[in-house]
Amino acid sequence: MKIIKRDGRIVDYDRQKIAVAIEKANRDVKGKEKATKEEIKGIIEYIEGMGKKRILVEDIQDIIEERLMEIGKYKLAKEYIVYRYNRALVRKSNTTDESILGLIRNENEELAGENSNKNTMLASTQRDYIAGEVSRDLTNRLLLPEKIVKAHQEGILHFHDADYFVQPIFNCCLVNIGDMLDNGTVMNGKMIESPKSFYVACIVMTQIIATVASNQYGGQSVDMRHLGKYLRKSYDKFRKEIESKYKGKLPEEVIEDLVQDRLKNELKSGVQTIQYQINTLMTTNGQTPFVTLFLNLEPDDPYIKENAMIIEEILRQRLEGVKNEAGVYVTPAFPKLVYVLDEHNCLKGGEYDYLTKLAVKCSAKRMYPDYISAKKMRENYEGNVFSPMGCRSFLSPWKDENENYKFEGRFNQGVVSINLPQIAIIADGDEDKFWKLLDERLELCKEALMCRHYALLGTKSDISPVHWQYGAIARLEKGEKIDKLLYGGYSTMSLGYIGIYEMTKLMKGVSHTVPEGHDFAIKVMKHLKEKTAKWKKETNIGFALYGTPAESLCYKFARLDKEKFGTIKDVTDKGYYTNSYHVDVREKIDAFDKLTFESEFQKLSTGGAISYVEIPNMQHNIPALETAVKFIYDNIQYAEFNTKSDYCHVCGFSGEIIINDDNEWECPNCGNKDHTKMNVVRRTCGYLGENFWNAGKTKEIKQRVLHM
Repeated sequence: MKIIKRDGRIVDYDRQKIAVAIEKANRDVKGKEKATKEEIKGIIEYIEGMGKKRILVEDIQDIIEERLMEIGKYKLAKEYIVYRYNRALVRKSNTTDESILGLIRNENEELAGENSNKNTMLASTQRDYIAGEVSRDLTNRLLLPEKIVKAHQEGILHFHDADYFVQPIFNCCLVNIGDMLDNGTVMNGKMIESPKSFYVACIVMTQIIATVASNQYGGQSVDMRHLGKYLRKSYDKFRKEIESKYKGKLPEEVIEDLVQDRLKNELKSGVQTIQYQINTLMTTNGQTPFVTLFLNLEPDDPYIKENAMIIEEILRQRLEGVKNEAGVYVTPAFPKLVYVLDEHNCLKGGEYDYLTKLAVKCSAKRMYPDYISAKKMRENYEGNVFSPMGCRSFLSPWKDENENYKFEGRFNQGVVSINLPQIAIIADGDEDKFWKLLDERLELCKEALMCRHYALLGTKSDISPVHWQYGAIARLEKGEKIDKLLYGGYSTMSLGYIGIYEMTKLMKGVSHTVPEGHDFAIKVMKHLKEKTAKWKKETNIGFALYGTPAESLCYKFARLDKEKFGTIKDVTDKGYYTNSYHVDVREKIDAFDKLTFESEFQKLSTGGAISYVEIPNMQHNIPALETAVKFIYDNIQYAEFNTKSDYCHVCGFSGEIIINDDNEWECPNCGNKDHTKMNVVRRTCGYLGENFWNAGKTKEIKQRVLHM
């Protein structure tokens, strides 16, 4: 039996610790109120006889109290409660020592597996995690209501990013890069004027990205169309320089060729700067900036030709990859790419179809870009097409005082996710009980989200000048409060949800892909959306329903529920819950039916939604990918491709990584055994989320990462 400590550490069960705790309470009672050695042994055997593989330390203490009461040791039970209370006071005085020391010694497995972009061996990352542990401790002890902390610990809900809650910073945003480039900005107290060339604009943009990432805890997105005018500026500059030297001496077509040669070199250098800067810069939290580049050609853009050139170069360089320390071209994790499909590039004879064909090749080899259908997005968002934030959440449409839609320069205040399968487990098929419990827990989620809001309320712009004073979000005065940006829907707060599939299976006995299950699942989705709309009306705050990749949360909820409720077929037995509305990976459904089915759920999940298509050996399936892309344009707003092939980042091998005789992952091509330098598909359950390696511990990788 394993014991889960209060700080999340997992230790071996030690029966002697139970005996010692009861004996300490025994000292404060007399005579028959004392527990005999046989009675203490009986309590220990009762706990061991429960057959639990993992149990919370708090649950053991609850059982001890109950058993003491049952055998009539009321005074002893009282003393034990007092002893337990005093121990809690001691813990409240300092709850971070062991977790921080464990981090420094690289023994804190929970932190090591928490984030795929952070290497806990690095001093800079450890420094951020140390601060995060202090923040988490203060959050749980002092800043959050006890009932929300308890709900988080029990898997009722998940209060995201508690390790940053002590600071008045927000989740993710759409950087207003156009305003910052056109009107200048300030970083580290230094004025940055509007660039005069494309190359300089690329440098400034990457500096903005790094500074923004260091002053928030979530992802950011940048619309690349704002660079088009700077490529035009470079063209005009080169044209002027070459004409002044060669006009009248060389034919016009030769002059134009010289201009284009210089422009193409600048374009390549600028895009290369973006890619290398993003992948080599390290933010103050010890990781690469979590940034998404939005690739969208707007039909009425005066710089559409230049922006097509920029997108083409971004895709070409992503297709090539970047060299790792061994000199092998690999796929960089960032920047993420989101490519917009529209009438002019949806592979139906449009002018820019060549870009989409290049994007498909890139997807086949490098997994990115993701795809957004401008057609479906306009249907869902009042005619608008805009980028998801770095965390793949979407903003609600919002108009300024001139009735113009605005998306860039807006942000998400924070996220709380609800565990839907747990509600269904407790309801046990009783719909009245389900809806009652769902509403109770939704109110708890609202209260937790309001804690996020109140933590930001009253924040002054000086906390992050790049966000609030110099254009990333706004241009407020020094000392001005950000409060007006927290209301009216300018910013959002997200209600996440996990496990529509498992919830439906528990309540209806079938998947949500079956008509009876589908109707129930849609009813729940509509209820969640109506709740967020009701909260928005009550508070004037932009609540939204958010269903995007939850990575380790799918595992966490399933683990906690299995510990509490045991093994339940098709629910807790898998080791993970399906994210949001997704079809379970084990269901036999083809890619097109899956996208069509999930598109209905995306319409309801307007605060964030993405669907996946899995195509094996994608590099040899370009025609199939192109067919899927055309289908995405006509049928679903946001989708991404996955592959079943493993990948070694050392030698570039694509195939199946083996498990060797030492029970380690090993590349059959080059012998690489470094788990941080390979992507291994989850062959047991088909889970297709992000990799989050855990300090090279093979057993932990199998359990946490592969969900085996």
